[in-house]
Order: sequence, then structure tokens, then C-alpha cells
Amino acid sequence: MILETERLFLREMTPEDADALALVLSDPESMKFYPHPFSREEVENWIKWNQGNYEKYGFGLWAVCLKESGEMIGDCGITMQQVENDLFPEIGYHLRKEFRGKGYATEAAKACAEFAKTRGMKKIISYMKSDNLPSRHVAERNGMKFAKAFTKTVMGKVVEDEVLYIKDL
Repeated sequence: MILETERLFLREMTPEDADALALVLSDPESMKFYPHPFSREEVENWIKWNQGNYEKYGFGLWAVCLKESGEMIGDCGITMQQVENDLFPEIGYHLRKEFRGKGYATEAAKACAEFAKTRGMKKIISYMKSDNLPSRHVAERNGMKFAKAFTKTVMGKVVEDEVLYIKDL
């Protein structure tokens, strides 16, 4: 276990998490703000990418699990993201649709911000498509402030309507 909150624990992902993670990343409704839902191979590569981040940085996106059952309901954590000419630690989150609107993403994101602070990070960001209001609200509830709109390549597609939120730690 990496982090623990009132209702959740976050742990490193393993290849065995592919089925549970696919319930989020392969779901068209959950991924409507991405260029496309993930294929099974993309889900497996997502896990491998995060495992590489654990080794390289000591953090990545972690499995978000319910304390009461141990069930994995999504991912949340910190990855290094390029925004224009700057590299930032970014809090990202993806939850299964049936677990949204219950405060889990905010709970996990706040724990990640505290993790970043204890690791000496000075700033943390989150970014999302401008019309992704639920993600924007999670960033705001995590104490982040809107900084700017920008363009970023996501999954090989240029996305011109990204918005950046920043929090000083």
C-alpha cells in the first residue's frame, strides 16, 4: 500500500489488474474525453508504463481500491507530464463510472497532493479537456487554480482545448 485515505487505499498496479482497469479505460463513456477507449493491449501497456514510472520516479498512477472490499475501482496518482516547455508532476485519475460522484477521485487526488508535498515537490498540476467538468471540479476541490488553456498531443492526437490547473505545495 502506498497511500491510505478514509475509504480507499492506493497501491502499485500489477499485470493482474488489467481486467479491473479495462472496466475504466476500455469503457467508451468513461473515456469520452480521450481520443478513444483503450484496447486490451493499451490497458496492459498503461500498467507497464506506470510500473516504469514507479522504478524511475518512485511514483505513478496507482490502483485505487475500496478499503472495505479491496476492489479496484480505477487509478490515481502522479506522472511527469510535459506542458508546452515545462515538465510537471501531474495528478491524474480515472474511476469506473459507477463510482463517480461519490468523492473518491477527490479523496485520492488530495492524498496524492500530500504525497507530492512530502516528497519535496513545489507544484502539482492536473490537466484535462476544457469540457471535462467533473475532472475540473476534482482539481478545484484539490485546491488547484485554473492557470491556462493549451494544446497537447494525447494518444497521438493534437488536442487544442486542454486546460491546466496548478497548486503550489
